[in-house]
Amino acid sequence: MKHVDMRKLPAAAQEERRRQVIGLRRAGMTYDAIAAQAGLTRTGVFNICLRFAERGAAGLKSGPRGPEPGHGRFLDAEQEAAARDLIRRHTPDELDLPFALWSRAAARELLLQRFGVRLAVRTMGTYLARWGFTAQKPLRRAYEQDPAAVRRWLRRDYPQLAARAKAEGGMVFWGDETGLRSDDVRGRSYAPRGRTPEVRVNHKRSGLGLISAVTNKGELRWMVLDGAVKAPSLLRFLARLVRDAGHKVFLILDRLPVHRSAKVRAWLAGREAEIEVFHLPGYSPELNPDEGVNGDLKQVVTRKAPARSKAQLKRAVVGHMRKLSKSPHRVRSFFGHETFRYAA
Repeated sequence: MKHVDMRKLPAAAQEERRRQVIGLRRAGMTYDAIAAQAGLTRTGVFNICLRFAERGAAGLKSGPRGPEPGHGRFLDAEQEAAARDLIRRHTPDELDLPFALWSRAAARELLLQRFGVRLAVRTMGTYLARWGFTAQKPLRRAYEQDPAAVRRWLRRDYPQLAARAKAEGGMVFWGDETGLRSDDVRGRSYAPRGRTPEVRVNHKRSGLGLISAVTNKGELRWMVLDGAVKAPSLLRFLARLVRDAGHKVFLILDRLPVHRSAKVRAWLAGREAEIEVFHLPGYSPELNPDEGVNGDLKQVVTRKAPARSKAQLKRAVVGHMRKLSKSPHRVRSFFGHETFRYAA
């Protein structure tokens, strides 16, 4: 029989060949005869029989290939676990490293600083891959954000608000505002290699504002503004929101100054039976599901042909928002985002 390299066989085939060797040996065949019939060397046959004599059937099973786990590594298991935990829980600047993001160079500097181990950048990439880390585009989070306030909102403040709204038969809305510009074009464009594509936008750019509010049931209220939101336009929106809701409104907003202005507070006073306004922790847009509406609007509108006037931009915005208002399943999908899921 043609010689077989056992190392190239899968584990199941190796074990079957070993059982074949033991069966032939029990039948009284010599090592040389077995080697010729099984396609192995005489030494290979002898070693299989020796393994069986010492360990029985367990000796016929294939063990893990390659060096033992941890062999040849520069860090021990405890050091690797500590490094993984530091990278997972902290940003480089929190650990007094001169980097904004966890690159291979930053992780390499961390190991040198903490454990006195100097690795090549390429080797550091191997370690990061082994630890399950991949290079990703980071989310932006404000340095001024108070993590304790965020935890308090998620664990105590919002659950109490939601329970109260349910008990009073009210509706919880998340509100936010955004702006659009006629020269804002997003996405990528195919072009010949080396020739950067161009897009023609109007030199006289125009802008619009939008204020909106959503519920986790898929309801959407919105109003287009000629510019940035100000107290009078916000009050018009709140009045429409109360009128159309049909229930008491529990409105959650961020801490934009106009949301806490004297005019808004005066308008809300005495209307506690119709509407109450609550504020998210500061610098925490990732907690507001209405940001999903803003992102959806900008992604759709900015991929269309650039608007040549404010009227054209407004038609595009109004058209998309009307379509979105008729798609509650799409609005509900925004609450499936990881950071918005708490509100679903």
